Amino acid sequence: MRAVVQRVTSARVTVDDRVTGEIGPGLLVLLGVEQGDGPSDLQYITAKIRDLRIFSDDAGKMNLSVQDTNGSVLVVSQFTLSGDARNGRRPSFASAAPPQIAEALYEDVVRELTAGGLNVATGEFQAMMQVALVNDGPVTILLDSRKTF
Repeated sequence: MRAVVQRVTSARVTVDDRVTGEIGPGLLVLLGVEQGDGPSDLQYITAKIRDLRIFSDDAGKMNLSVQDTNGSVLVVSQFTLSGDARNGRRPSFASAAPPQIAEALYEDVVRELTAGGLNVATGEFQAMMQVALVNDGPVTILLDSRKTF
């Protein structure tokens, strides 16, 4: 499972001119589910999202998590995070999980974050979405449950 985590002052997802999810200060998480992902990948990613200390404390040091700041999380499915562009010019998405498996794990991530006390908004699985955000910092962190980077 891969995630691009961005600290934001605001973020919004729109599908067909309809807002499906919107947050103020917190994290925008673009989430890609890969073949073979399971419960341990889910636990790794949700713990990292919840506990990453990328918000400033009173001394201006990145020392607080989204949970510490009572921030929100906007989770957007993005299978293209599994894209492999090492060969040729067209990325291969062969390592992306099939939609029915990916959707179940995506929903599990949302459920786990919500159960942990976070305010969570979402995009719409398999929809063509427009994502608008104001990146704060900018701070962008890449996560991979298989720790390939």
